[in-house]
Amino acid sequence: MAYDGIITYAEAKELNERIVPGKIEKIYQPGPDDLLVHIHTQRGNVRLFMSAGSQSARVCLTEGSYTNPDQPPTFCMLLRKHLQGGRITEVRQRDSERIIEIDIEAQNEMGFSVCRRLIIEIMSKHSNIVLVDLETGKIIDSIKRISIDVNRYRQLLPGVIYQYPPAQDKIPFREVGPLTGLPCGDRAIMARVSGISPAVSREMLRYCKGEDASLISGAPAKRLIEIVGSVGDGTCRPRVYIDSEGTPREFHICDLEEYEDLDTVFFDTVSGCIDYYYSNRESSNLVRQKSMPLLKSAQAALDKAMLKKKKLSEDLLNAENSDKYRLYGELLTANIHMVEPGAKSVTVTNYYDGSLITIPLDEKTNASANAQRYFKKYSKARTAIHEKQAQLEDNDRDIEYLESVVQNLESADSVPLLESIRDELEQTGYVRRRQKASQRKRRAAKPEPYRYVLSDGTEVLVGRNNLENDWLTMKFASKTDVWMHTKDIPGSHVIVRLGDGRNVDDLSADLIYEAASIAAYHSKAGGSDNVPVDYVPVRYVKKPNGSKPGMVIFTHNRTVYVTPKLPSRP
Repeated sequence: MAYDGIITYAEAKELNERIVPGKIEKIYQPGPDDLLVHIHTQRGNVRLFMSAGSQSARVCLTEGSYTNPDQPPTFCMLLRKHLQGGRITEVRQRDSERIIEIDIEAQNEMGFSVCRRLIIEIMSKHSNIVLVDLETGKIIDSIKRISIDVNRYRQLLPGVIYQYPPAQDKIPFREVGPLTGLPCGDRAIMARVSGISPAVSREMLRYCKGEDASLISGAPAKRLIEIVGSVGDGTCRPRVYIDSEGTPREFHICDLEEYEDLDTVFFDTVSGCIDYYYSNRESSNLVRQKSMPLLKSAQAALDKAMLKKKKLSEDLLNAENSDKYRLYGELLTANIHMVEPGAKSVTVTNYYDGSLITIPLDEKTNASANAQRYFKKYSKARTAIHEKQAQLEDNDRDIEYLESVVQNLESADSVPLLESIRDELEQTGYVRRRQKASQRKRRAAKPEPYRYVLSDGTEVLVGRNNLENDWLTMKFASKTDVWMHTKDIPGSHVIVRLGDGRNVDDLSADLIYEAASIAAYHSKAGGSDNVPVDYVPVRYVKKPNGSKPGMVIFTHNRTVYVTPKLPSRP
């Protein structure tokens, strides 16, 4: 629970300084639980983002971009009616709770001045945004309507008198004094003090110097006073702690020693810190959520192709062992006189090696018909060898393609990139088309390959999916540029831009290894060592007619073995 009462206190103070007085210009509702308010202030225009999402409830100024629905939701239209054009007069925190109140002076339909209050309750799954008429104290509406069936104590419905969430029997964090005795344990502290998160309570426990098992010294309380005081005097330094995968783990206005091993990003404003934390965390979660259906479809198709390969290999092995049918036919033809009518088998001498061999028979037919049956089985098996080999080669190409798709999906880091991969899967028939192409009216995504710079300044481009691989290799790259790809391992196409009349022989061994390390990094073997990477001038890379996206053939290649690594300079 990163957004605690202390963060609420700091954010409310910052917003009161930034958007008061401010005029509400536009109101949007980009998501079911989200609001985006454009505000004109004395220092310029800002955008205030509010969310009542169970996992992302927050209030902060934002610079992010949001997509609005074609038809504004009902709550958005109501806010536009009551608040658009209004003046923000005050922003405050309610006691020490995670509740921010924004008072707004607006005009009603008759042109009279009225006072409204927008209340943002940041309480996990109980989060809400409520518009209240200050004169009557009644709720005009809320982004989540709570009926008596859901909560008998507190309903949030139009026309109902607004009630704050029930007060807890705790000490507000702003009333904790230097001599306040606190129970031992982070959970016990949270049970005694309101408005603090588990991370802050653990940070307070670091200053415990008492030996009493039930009470700890005043040092933790002083640490809390120090944290809260930094908000008042403006010395707090908002920060986000990021793990090795680039995912935000926690944020706050103070140092949290338990996260000191993680990377730390500092911000000048509390809003900037909050916006960065939730935007990046939601982006990571959204990418994972959107990639799962595609990954499931691609993996199912890959599993099916692997099963087909197994069956084709077995059929091919059986077909290659068909010489016995020819032998049976020849021996039966030479020993017709030995076959008795109705016999289920006959034992004859194999005139190739002199051994005895027993031949199974169909007792319903004569010896000649049995011989012809074996010759047909032999002929059919020989024909099947060519057919099965062709099918096996096609299936191997499907497996190679699907493995590359799975690798692209697992490494995808944005929703637009996932949409591009989905378009690719729709084109290849592995995913059902959502609509007819003529009805979708979606512009093709502009290729945006990853870009790196080698130690000598040479630019390296890396495709992010198979469609981008095709564009990069077949359309964008010069014939003298160098193409790289992991050998027999799914991965991205990598283009080393040469230009200026240079060719592959002008690249030093160190530069080739440096570029090949990038190719290895953007492959399924990104976590391995000693990865083989093929490299060749682009002129020797061809795309067969009818081949799937990203699939090419090449000649004149050389191979190096490298450890996956990105260059120090992006």
